[in-house]
Amino acid sequence: MIIGKNNGSAIGTLVERSTRYVMLVHLPDGYKAEQARDGLIATIKTLPRHLRRSLTWDQGAEMAKHADIKLATDMAIYFCDPASPWQRGSNENTNGLLRQYFPKGTDLTQHNKKDLLAVAAELNGRPRKTLGWATPAERLNELLLPASGIAVATTH
Repeated sequence: MIIGKNNGSAIGTLVERSTRYVMLVHLPDGYKAEQARDGLIATIKTLPRHLRRSLTWDQGAEMAKHADIKLATDMAIYFCDPASPWQRGSNENTNGLLRQYFPKGTDLTQHNKKDLLAVAAELNGRPRKTLGWATPAERLNELLLPASGIAVATTH
């Protein structure tokens, strides 16, 4: 999660660990536990079940309703040790990339869901060294195709 101006706004961040695929959670009404719960559940439920294995979060109060999220999404939820951001390295790196779009001190409520989708699409289309210069969208597509039962044709 990135926090906006005067701790008054936030955007939730979900990053799939193996593909680095980013999903941004629109939180227009705040980021207290109830709003974070509702936003996370709605976003997580857009993922196919086989990609909903676990969620690792920091120690923020916005996850006080984590049991509700676990029940609604059937995902295990883990918490990092206090002051240990390296335990969620992909998410912390993504939050740093997001600051290029949403600088510290920005009122994040000025960004609507469409804005967040555009930023996520840009990040998901950005080649990553850690992915062998593939994009997160390409890697996610590779995970989705076997589950769909569609054989991918290859040419030599």
